[in-house]
Formats: sequence, C-alpha cells, structure tokens
Amino acid sequence: MIAGVDEVGRGALFGPVVAAACILPIELLDELANWGVRDSKQLTAANRSRLAVKIRAVAIDCQIGVASVQEIDRLNILQASLLAMKRAILKLKVTPDLCLVDGNQRIPNLAIEQETMVKGDSRSIQIAAASIVAKVWRDELIVRLAVKYPEYDLTNNKGYGTAKHKMGLERYGVSVFHRMSFSPCQK
Repeated sequence: MIAGVDEVGRGALFGPVVAAACILPIELLDELANWGVRDSKQLTAANRSRLAVKIRAVAIDCQIGVASVQEIDRLNILQASLLAMKRAILKLKVTPDLCLVDGNQRIPNLAIEQETMVKGDSRSIQIAAASIVAKVWRDELIVRLAVKYPEYDLTNNKGYGTAKHKMGLERYGVSVFHRMSFSPCQK
C-alpha cells in the first residue's frame, strides 16, 4: 500500500497548516487522473470540492493531520508542516508500506519507508489527491473562522496575505489564529 502525503497552508498568515495522507486503490489511479485529480493549486474551488468527495469515496483510507498556529510559531513552518504530515499518516487505519511525501524533506521519526518527491503534487496521483483533500478541509475551516473574524476578508483569501488581509491586520491587529512568527503579523 502506498500513501500520498501533502500539506497546505504553509504560506498563509492565518490558521493551521493542514496535511492529508491518502491511500488509493492502485487500479483506480488512471480513473482518478481522468476525473481531473492533479495539483490542487491548478483546480478551481468547485472542482477541488467535487474531487475531494470522490477521492474520499474511493480511497482505502484518507486522513487529516493539523499543526496549530502555536506549533507553527514554536517549531517553524517547515517542522510544523512535517508534523502535520506525520499526524495524518499515523491516523491511517491501514499502515502503508511506502509514503510518497511532497517536497524534499523526509518526515522525522516515522517508522515507514518514505520517498520524497519535489513537485509531487504534479507527479503523483496519490500526492495530488492528498493535496486536494487537505486544501478543501483547510479552506472549509478558514471559511468557518471567517464568520468570527470578518475584518480580515478570510472567506476570499483563506488566510493568505492579500492586500485586504494586511489592511485588516494594520487596522485591527492580529487574532489568536495569526502566525506571530510571520513578519506581516509582527507589526
């Protein structure tokens, strides 16, 4: 069994970093590609949502791991991303034989064989599926939090540092969900 692992929200100013680990049936990989499963950044929000439902329906297992804003600020964004990935993998009910990890960093202290893959979300259906599931999950979380924090335009920017978000930071200061280790949040 092969798990694809990817994280989203690394560059955001607001909210956690989220990872997904997905184990897909090998015999469905071509079909998933035909459905349009590819790097989540290349898809519209509507297509990501549609595909996330389909991926979860056919996956052998698919789990989410999260690293909080506090963990990001304490560890740094890279280590927090790897922690979120590790948490997603460890939640899998089926232990994979191999984890395909997006990027060039191995997940520390993981007793499962790993293969890192730069631009893995464009090269592996398993990683692309994980990127879609993680992105949809994180975006839905940020939209729910946006109700409580309308001043940052989170519904539109999903926590990333747009002009409106930065204007909200200047005018209202930071919230408990902002990453204090990121320079725009330190002003």
